[in-house]
Amino acid sequence: MTRHLAIIGPTATGKSALALALAAHIGDAEIVSLDSMQVYRGMDIGTAKPSVAERAAVPHHLVDVADPSDEWSVRATQRGAQRAIADIETRGKRALLVGGTGLYVRAVVDALDVPATDEGVRAEIDAQLSTPDAYERLHALDPVAASRMEPTNRRRIVRALEVIELTGRPFSSFGTGLTEYGSPALDVTMIGLSLSPGDLGRRIGERVAAMKVGGLLEEVRALLNRPLSLSRTARQAIGYRELADHLEGAIPAEADAFDLVVRRTRKFARRQRVWFARDPRIDWIATDENLDDLVSAVLARWVPTTSVVR
Repeated sequence: MTRHLAIIGPTATGKSALALALAAHIGDAEIVSLDSMQVYRGMDIGTAKPSVAERAAVPHHLVDVADPSDEWSVRATQRGAQRAIADIETRGKRALLVGGTGLYVRAVVDALDVPATDEGVRAEIDAQLSTPDAYERLHALDPVAASRMEPTNRRRIVRALEVIELTGRPFSSFGTGLTEYGSPALDVTMIGLSLSPGDLGRRIGERVAAMKVGGLLEEVRALLNRPLSLSRTARQAIGYRELADHLEGAIPAEADAFDLVVRRTRKFARRQRVWFARDPRIDWIATDENLDDLVSAVLARWVPTTSVVR
């Protein structure tokens, strides 16, 4: 039996609902979010953030810990999660890790070597080089990393050059462990939630429609009207990027912006499935509409029934 549990899978598969139900059922667990956008205060609707009442019922970590003007990173999540898990263990409890971004999950579960960030170095590179010039420099310094990136993905290219400048190592050398799947560094069982592509696409459409009714456009407008501008990290969040573009005139029709949110979310879910499918340590369970049945299925794979607090 492992101490902790990681609940993994594409967006809209019900990871958060399952974590809340499990925590209520076993009585000694706290939730650690590995979502890169739920860290931001004021970004609630578009990130499907647990409600205030849900966070009052079950302690949550790494939710609402950053201002939307702050940059966030894999390393920040890794360090925050490690501190949270250590605190949870000190109090004799268990952690439920919940996340759909593969690199964030692996950074915590496998204690990956994640390079530091330096906003000054990054800003200098960003100011000095056009995207084509930045890509050309990366290709000269680290052709392996360059071959793995789109030449137009400025954010990743600049990040790679930043890491090379800070560490003196090729950016690609930090990803060598991603293709290896040994025993996790953390005492954890990894459970994946799966849905058929058709059902997942339907759920994503329904979720975005609910976000629209729930006031996502107004939430994005409020963020844009703040004195401090959104960081690049916050601005890239699906839902926020498209609606910000609409409010700023780049996408004239609101309906087109929301349609783009659906399409990009479905594309993101496909990438999530591909990433997690490579990991043989994940035990997959088909998502069940009956949450009680799903809780039972997870507990059967994680803890002996005799240890469950009822």
